[in-house]
Amino acid sequence: MSFGKNIKEIRNKTGAGVRLTTRRIDKVENMKRIALFVFNGDPMCFIHVLLNAKAWNDHGHEVKIIIEGTATTLVPEVAKEDNPLHKLWEACRKDGLVAGACRACSQKLGVADGIKSQDLDLLEGIAGHPGMVQYQEDGFDIITF
Repeated sequence: MSFGKNIKEIRNKTGAGVRLTTRRIDKVENMKRIALFVFNGDPMCFIHVLLNAKAWNDHGHEVKIIIEGTATTLVPEVAKEDNPLHKLWEACRKDGLVAGACRACSQKLGVADGIKSQDLDLLEGIAGHPGMVQYQEDGFDIITF
């Protein structure tokens, strides 16, 4: 059954026509699953990850941000209220867009405690690093930054 493409007519018990407009569900039918793997520790790169994740989410797509490499060092920084990315970071966290950060990288770079203080998962799967294979097998498109 296709919903949302046309106006539907429903007859009530008296036989009178009632016109209802149904909400288009094209967004649901075309929903994408997107995994954003961010390795780059440059805040100018990270802002684009956050902006795109938020935009895709706002348009009804499922988005997960996976933080890897030197990008793990940004987590304690964006958690600070005076950081210019703080509000955007918090919006992404509130929306559940941040899957977590790489366990191996965050430990090696000394930021594991700062990541855990943000209630984020330390992800692993391939020698302490989160793998892309599982996301791909779960139907996610993978984009790396």
